[in-house]
Amino acid sequence: MTNAQIPDQRDNVREYDGAGLCVIPVRADGSKAAAVRSWTPYKVNRSTPAEHDQWFPPGSTNGVAVVYGAVSGNVEMIEFEGHAIADGLLEEVTEIMEASGLGEEWQAILTGWVTESPGGGGRHFRVRIDGAPVTGNRKLASRLAREDELTPEERQKLAENPKAKIVRVQIETRGEGGYGLVEPSCGSVHPTGRPYVRFEGGPSAIPTIDSDAMDAIHEICRMVDSLPVVEKAKTAPRPKRELPDGFVRAGDDFEDRTDWEQIIGSDFDLLFTRGATTYWRRKGKTRGISATTGHAADRDRLFVFSTSTTFESWTPYDKFAAYTHLTQGDTSVPAFKRAAEELRNRGYGTQRRLVTAPVPGPRPFSDGSSALEPAVEHDAAEDEHGRPDLRIVSSTPAKLDVTNEADAIDGVLTIMASEQLPGLYKRSGGPCWVYEDDQGNPLIKQLASENLRAYLAEHLVTYQMVRNPLTETLDEVRELLMPKTCSTILGRKDWPLLPLRGIITSPVVRPDGSLIQATEYDKATGLYMHPKVPLRRLQPQVTEESVTRAKDIVLGQMLADFPFVDDSDRAQYLGALLSPIIRHYVPGPTPLVVITGTSQASGKTLLKDVFGRLYGLAETPWAENDAELRKAITAKMWDCGDPVIAMDNLPNGHIIKSPILSSLVTSAVWSDRLLGSSSSVSMPNDRLWVLTGNNLRTGGDNARRTLWVRLDPDCPNPDQRDNFTVGDLRIWLEENASTIVAALVTMVRGWLAAGAKTINTRMGDYSRWASVIAGILDYLQVPGWLANRGQANAALDDEAQEWAAFLTDWHATIGTRAVTVKELLGLKDTVPQLHNGDLPSGKQLGHWLKARQGRYFEDLKVALVYDSHLKQNTWRVEQHVKKDPAGAER
Repeated sequence: MTNAQIPDQRDNVREYDGAGLCVIPVRADGSKAAAVRSWTPYKVNRSTPAEHDQWFPPGSTNGVAVVYGAVSGNVEMIEFEGHAIADGLLEEVTEIMEASGLGEEWQAILTGWVTESPGGGGRHFRVRIDGAPVTGNRKLASRLAREDELTPEERQKLAENPKAKIVRVQIETRGEGGYGLVEPSCGSVHPTGRPYVRFEGGPSAIPTIDSDAMDAIHEICRMVDSLPVVEKAKTAPRPKRELPDGFVRAGDDFEDRTDWEQIIGSDFDLLFTRGATTYWRRKGKTRGISATTGHAADRDRLFVFSTSTTFESWTPYDKFAAYTHLTQGDTSVPAFKRAAEELRNRGYGTQRRLVTAPVPGPRPFSDGSSALEPAVEHDAAEDEHGRPDLRIVSSTPAKLDVTNEADAIDGVLTIMASEQLPGLYKRSGGPCWVYEDDQGNPLIKQLASENLRAYLAEHLVTYQMVRNPLTETLDEVRELLMPKTCSTILGRKDWPLLPLRGIITSPVVRPDGSLIQATEYDKATGLYMHPKVPLRRLQPQVTEESVTRAKDIVLGQMLADFPFVDDSDRAQYLGALLSPIIRHYVPGPTPLVVITGTSQASGKTLLKDVFGRLYGLAETPWAENDAELRKAITAKMWDCGDPVIAMDNLPNGHIIKSPILSSLVTSAVWSDRLLGSSSSVSMPNDRLWVLTGNNLRTGGDNARRTLWVRLDPDCPNPDQRDNFTVGDLRIWLEENASTIVAALVTMVRGWLAAGAKTINTRMGDYSRWASVIAGILDYLQVPGWLANRGQANAALDDEAQEWAAFLTDWHATIGTRAVTVKELLGLKDTVPQLHNGDLPSGKQLGHWLKARQGRYFEDLKVALVYDSHLKQNTWRVEQHVKKDPAGAER
């Protein structure tokens, strides 16, 4: 089209504006996009004639569009696509409108302002709605695309996904927030290059129709939708199994023998039938359509469009579902059962026999006794006293009637209380079980409803009692517990299950001094034995010879070549190595075990790996901050069963100064919120915590809560060392792990048999534990236990060294005179510094002094002296005065 043929659009735009319509320009590029930077303002404010002059000058190729909704006087556009008209939908809708009492309103729409779109011959009908706002754009009717309509792109999509649905919208609206092209838009405005044509009337002929009638018109347009509607489970019975020949269900028989008027005739009036579809109107309604039957191609269903009935609108109901809804008040599974029973009593369906599902036979249950197979030749003499007692669990599963949910819950709880459910325990948070990961390490699984349901399906025979209508007897039919029943059980405050208080991976000493040797659950302590290595059979009596042999295995072979700095470091490592065995004999916290070396390849990781090979060890990276450290600690303690948790290879020279670690190793119970949950849990802190790294040091409260194990190979290339007593330690550990565990247990048993003597040892929160270890090592004649504790803490505690130097300089320079913080800052060479090396401010130093007042650094401490004249704090340093037994100062 040339410029000379392009119409002057201003006259048409004036016509639309004069009719109260909001007009915007549309690009002449086939995109149908608005030709303004943003057309959003025109959804609420009508465009002005000045803007029209700007948008549509002479020769303009822009298209014209009308914004629908309130801004154009509550006008809506109904569009019938060209293929919908070709399919006869306009004639079908018109016929339904006439039959439903809406013929007059529909004819007003058809003869009002109508535009024919280019390309497919679609029609745009406008209507002004009175009494309610115009809704947004809506798709009223659609169908699946036919084979001959598919584009190459759509064919490719179907080739890639044969289940994909290609949909053609047939009837839709443009309402609030939408716009549509109007005549005389032409040329390249539409992709076809053809113009929009006025088919009937014009803007002044737009009919006004009340909102109730428009709602009914919309419903009728939606009735011709051809897309299949998925039948909802709640409006149809559960999936049906096929019956033997000659047997018919009551619901199916009712479906075949009953027509819709018998079912819904008291609620709906039949209007007319067109083709296979019958149209119904709710009683008391004077116009419009309320429901259809027979419209779906696959099955005769009821679709109710009105929201003023008891049926759920736009939901398919078969005849049995509709009958159930009307007679039972809902379409739940129990309602379907009641309705079927009523129909059966009325003579529908045939008698049938319910088949009882086969009940699985008893399952073998492994109590883990295979872990007790000897690593040495079996001695029959050991059977009488040496073989651990095994907990016997019945292999015959219990049976439980779950017909009634309340009885099912009571029954499960009763079976729990009778200890007939193997491997199911409780701890903080609810029921749990113990399982293995791929490496054979024990893990604890806190049960969710699906886990409990799966467990009970395996260990219980659950069934429902179902009435046999032929014999009038009740048959047991295999049925699992419902998920909501399992959720209800888990939602209890407590459960009659054995408490799981921890996992052990080797024989351990009970609080009464006896030894746990049996695998799996120990009822006396609530501990679950999951051996890391096969357990050796232990002789009934411990001899001096066996203790000497055990010492040689552990000290003379396994630890012989480690470069411990002195005897104290070796004794402290052995004390840590014995801790998992006596941990439950001495309840309470244990200190942080820090294995540090002077260089790489000093043996730190090997010492850490010994714990893992003998007992099992969980590792977690060293966290960058305390918040992440707390999360890591909680995550490991919550699900892993390893008795030792390690943080390996801390940064070289790292200063361990963490209040989280201080809290951890002084708490018998650890409480925290689980990651990703709002639940808080409490767990016994029965783990040994091990840190490794080169030249590690401590700060703050961590110093006195640390058990040091120091290594110093004292050679240039420690990784080149050779000629070890046992050769490659890792290979030796692999071959002798069971023997080493037996040796460690023998050491403890020997001490117990000798009277379990303890040696009073003061170590703050760990005094009881330290006293027991001191007694064991004294019995074993292993010297050095905590002998270097004060020296090591002083040498490896950076903060203590820094403050001791500061107080010494203060005492030498100022004496015992009370001074201000400002004067103390004059001791620049020794005053504690910030992390970046700068001197603290007076306020910061004052906070530090308050935090340390009364604490001794070597023999000096800080004392606060309030100056009432100056109204400020002053400080002085005091020296500890030793006194002889008579009370005189020395």
